[in-house]
Amino acid sequence: MDSIRITLLRHGRSHADDERVHEGRYDSPLTEVGLEQARRRLEDFRAKGFHFDCVVTSPLQRARTVAELMGEGLEAPVELDPDWMEVDNGLLVGLSFEEAAKRFPKPDLRGLYQRYHQGESVLDVHLRAARAVQALLHRGEGQYLVVAHGGILNAAMRSMLGIPPMPGDMGTFFAFADLGYAVLEYEPKRHRWWVLHFTMGFNTHV
Repeated sequence: MDSIRITLLRHGRSHADDERVHEGRYDSPLTEVGLEQARRRLEDFRAKGFHFDCVVTSPLQRARTVAELMGEGLEAPVELDPDWMEVDNGLLVGLSFEEAAKRFPKPDLRGLYQRYHQGESVLDVHLRAARAVQALLHRGEGQYLVVAHGGILNAAMRSMLGIPPMPGDMGTFFAFADLGYAVLEYEPKRHRWWVLHFTMGFNTHV
C-alpha cells in the first residue's frame, strides 16, 4: 500500500539558548554544541539506514544548517519552506526572559485566537502547521525529513494526530529537545497515521 513517511527533526542548541532570550523568529545560529549534536544525529540516521527523498527545512539558520548537513550526509536535496518557521512571537523576539517579563507580563491564559504582542495566535500556528503537512502529503509516496523548531513541530504533530489546538499551555505537547525527532507514516487510502518512533533528543528536560 502506498504510504508517506515523514520524519520531524528539531534543530540543535543555538546561541539564543545560551543567551537566554526569546527565540521565535530571532535568527540565531547553532553553537558548537548544536553542530556536534547535528553530526551525532546524522551518524545515528546513517547507522539506522535512514533514506530521504527530500529534506524540507525552515529557512531560519539554526534549522537550515542542520538540514544542509543532513542533505549532504544522506545525499538528499534540501528545500526551504517558510511554513516550517518557528512561532512568530512578535515583540518578544530577541528579548531576554527578564526584560520580556517586565515589558510584556504573561497573561493568565493565552486565548486561542488572540495575537499577543503582534505575534501569531495559537490558531494561526495550528493552521500554518496543517498547511505545511498538507504540502508534504501532496508530494505523494516517499520519505521526507522536515527540520524545524519545537513550537511548529508540536503544532504539526497535533495536526497529524487530530488533536485540536488549546489555549495557552493547555493540551498535548511533544517533548522535542535538541535534535529530537519523530517518525510518522501516513496511509492515504485509509487516512491513517502511524507513530513509528519518538526520541526526545539531547539535553532533555521537561
